[in-house]
Amino acid sequence: MAKKLEYTQTDRERAFLETVEETRHEREIVNGLAPFFKEKAPEDMMSFYSNDEVLSLKVLKGTDRDVEKRMPVKITRHYFELARNSEPIQRIVKPSAAETTDLTGSEDPGHQMDYSPVEGLLHKYEMGLMYVVSTCSAHCRFCYREELIGRKEVERHDGTVAKKGMAKIPEITAYIREHNEIVRANGGLHPETGREKLREILLSGGDPMVLNNGKIAAWLSALAESDIESIRIGTKEMAFYPKRFDDAFLAMLDNFHKTYPEVAVHFMLHFEHPDEILAKDENGEYIKNEQGFHQWVEDTGKAMRGLVSRGWVSVQNQTPIIKDINDDVHSLRILQREFKRAGGENHYFFCGRDIVAYKAFNVPIETAWNTLNESQRLLSGIENHARLSITHYKGKTEVNAVTNEPIPGLAGSENGVVIFKLLRNAHSAPDRGKVCIVGRNPDAVWFDDYEDRVLFDEAGLFDYKRLKDGEAKPAMIPSSIPQTGCG
Repeated sequence: MAKKLEYTQTDRERAFLETVEETRHEREIVNGLAPFFKEKAPEDMMSFYSNDEVLSLKVLKGTDRDVEKRMPVKITRHYFELARNSEPIQRIVKPSAAETTDLTGSEDPGHQMDYSPVEGLLHKYEMGLMYVVSTCSAHCRFCYREELIGRKEVERHDGTVAKKGMAKIPEITAYIREHNEIVRANGGLHPETGREKLREILLSGGDPMVLNNGKIAAWLSALAESDIESIRIGTKEMAFYPKRFDDAFLAMLDNFHKTYPEVAVHFMLHFEHPDEILAKDENGEYIKNEQGFHQWVEDTGKAMRGLVSRGWVSVQNQTPIIKDINDDVHSLRILQREFKRAGGENHYFFCGRDIVAYKAFNVPIETAWNTLNESQRLLSGIENHARLSITHYKGKTEVNAVTNEPIPGLAGSENGVVIFKLLRNAHSAPDRGKVCIVGRNPDAVWFDDYEDRVLFDEAGLFDYKRLKDGEAKPAMIPSSIPQTGCG
């Protein structure tokens, strides 16, 4: 059995962690459907589900179509208050019987576990992504990580089957140090993958912001001490519970920056709809001040200002385009405009991923592109930076263009084409920038809907073969790091 690794904090690290203050947070979370089935939820929240909705969900309990078996149900008081007056917000967190009508989908979207050298870490691209927690303050029904949130067993590339495990500081930091030492010893590139040093990490899950300040600070400092240059925190907490971004948390960030001034910090927020950020009146209309500016929800605006006022922190938004939530031009336009006005940047919009039950949530790829393109038509150059991405197994892929006219001399393009461009792929990204052209299919919600329409594929999107055991392991797993395997 592999010896358990230990982690020793530096004096600088300990001094920083001693400054961390904890505060108590009252999210007033309602977990599951049972409180609504048994009429045990807070009285004012009981109306969140109609009698017909309760009945349709209750009859599925314990069956193969049990919505909670697919994805746990969870909501905060703050998000409920927003959802009272917003059907799109309700759609984000309220399950429906329709979502388990078709359970087609991948148990490991993107085959991410093919690139997990240490439990809780994905090292597919030039950066690493870590699962540091397996829950959020509330749960989106279309969550890209429903297999993690639902604690489902996943098949690894070596054939073992287990739940995804959480990252631990000793194993993660040991991997980073050894990987980067190999890179340094080889003149700046890994001898087998062609990667440079691992210099950027994304804290993800689940939502890192459900952890207390001390645990977040411990990750930040351990990564900074391990030669990481840039840290991202992926979170939807500003939508679910913006009071989490309080003075104690911001003070922790300030002290981290004072201690490690050269380490960049980025917040990757997740707002799907402007109803999550903009205040409404009793008639459901957005509130504007005398100058005509939209007013933000008070706690959300305060949290946003707390981050963007720190010039060394970048704040970006990214969101999937999901059926009946934000698949309309007006909502996407306002969301991009308002987020930029508040000091953030619009990073990516995503087509839905091939999670289990994805057909209940995904908007057709061409519809998503047209909706985003139209929404950006009246935005300024600094407001419309976001691109539309779809995560192919090979890597993050941009939906670059959808045409209406045929391409002369190209058979199969009579109704126009869709052009995909590979933005990121594994190791040294040898295929970055390569394109794939397919004939249009307005009903396509995933790549397999274009399999009979491929016209040109230098990117190899339709010639992808999953890694087999051993193909990734030698290049990605330094031998001195014990593998937890089944998590």
